[in-house]
Amino acid sequence: MDKERSAVINIGGEEYTLVLTTKATKEIAGRYGGLENLGDKLMKSENFEMAIGEIVWLIALLANQSILIFNIKNRDNPKPLLTEEEVELLTVPSDLAEYKSAIMEALYKGTKRNIESENDPKNAQVG
Repeated sequence: MDKERSAVINIGGEEYTLVLTTKATKEIAGRYGGLENLGDKLMKSENFEMAIGEIVWLIALLANQSILIFNIKNRDNPKPLLTEEEVELLTVPSDLAEYKSAIMEALYKGTKRNIESENDPKNAQVG
């Protein structure tokens, strides 16, 4: 998976890659009304239980994108999707702060625009 587009977390001793795909963006928009509202929701959540629920949902959603991509490319040997219940059982609350920053990193990487001028000196070939 492209490191430029993803963030990696560890759940229960297993690494999961968080990826913001178009599919995930659509699901987030359906739940929050858009990515910009998600950031506000995550940062300003007054209710701790609700905040945990949202982070767990996002972890499962974003981690499952890389699993779904893998499954498309490996139809004969698909991996099972990560469930919200598995995320809840295999983590402790202190993990969630780390996951929240990984979520924000995946969202940022998934939405940033790589615009570089061909005439920019830093893009000049060396040697």
